[in-house]
Amino acid sequence: MRQWLPYELHTHTFHSDGEHSLRELANSAKELGLFGIAMTDHNTMSPLLEREQIQTETELQIIRGMEWTTFFGHMLAIGIVDYVDWRDLGVKDIHRGIERVHRQGGVVGIAHPYRVGSPLCTGCYWEYEISDWKDIDYIEVWSYTFPSIMNSNQRAFQLWTDMLNQGYRISGVCGRDWHVSSKKVTEPIAVTYLGLANNGALNPEQTDLEKAAVDALRNGSISVTMGPLLQCTVQPGPTDPVYGIGEEVRVNGVADTAQVQVEVDFTVREEHWQLADQELRVVLMSNKGQIAELNVSRNASIATCRVEVKELIWLRAELHGAFHSCITMIAFTNPIYFAYHK
Repeated sequence: MRQWLPYELHTHTFHSDGEHSLRELANSAKELGLFGIAMTDHNTMSPLLEREQIQTETELQIIRGMEWTTFFGHMLAIGIVDYVDWRDLGVKDIHRGIERVHRQGGVVGIAHPYRVGSPLCTGCYWEYEISDWKDIDYIEVWSYTFPSIMNSNQRAFQLWTDMLNQGYRISGVCGRDWHVSSKKVTEPIAVTYLGLANNGALNPEQTDLEKAAVDALRNGSISVTMGPLLQCTVQPGPTDPVYGIGEEVRVNGVADTAQVQVEVDFTVREEHWQLADQELRVVLMSNKGQIAELNVSRNASIATCRVEVKELIWLRAELHGAFHSCITMIAFTNPIYFAYHK
């Protein structure tokens, strides 16, 4: 069993170009019903000097990290202990930098890969040459507020899908790129839910909790939403195990179909988003395109169907409906993967 906790994975303070302190950011995150944040200031880890004290004061988990802010792209490094330098890396050298992060047990994510770059935002557009996508742990497929309607995010989401279709197991997350907490935000805010092993009560100050969150990022135990929490499981047969988001379904040679169950939790952080009562669509997407569509609502929040598993590499669920006067994607899960055995 996993406990699904809401995080913001891309934040800044006045130690770089933000307009709030780490304490102000943490208090604002608690007010939004978040369990934790990743502290990712530009090219510095200095705000983390106050990390332990602020975690104790706010009971908010603060994951250590930074955002490499370079001329060729912005890359998030999360779960690192010490500063990792990038200044000796050229456009063809990103893998040497990634190895430095992985050596510390951290994960790397491409931040807002298609945001407008220079001269409006130096380096915001990703230009580093990636020779092996296995080195990339995640892509920030949703960025900023009301992310689903932004063209740059739709391109990032398609990049992620293309990589999944090529067999790479890369996680997809959202990141608000949070700089200011003093101004009221009227647009929807997306959050990343991380599935952490449920070992009873979780305390943000637990020394192993940061590793658990980083492992969830690495393994794709992730569901992203602007509103309710979307869950998805796969069970090949009635006596087979139930596989969850980020896990690998082991399919034997005789299995033709599997049961997929989706569930929408409308109670999570419900005071922080608005969604009119309606019948919502859950689209099941895969490397074979759309393979099923289900309907859910507040009164019928669970739906199941059987799908053909032949040649499936991955499967994810997407929640669509009317949200803030738009018909849009409201939430999506990370994939469940498939491996075949005779």
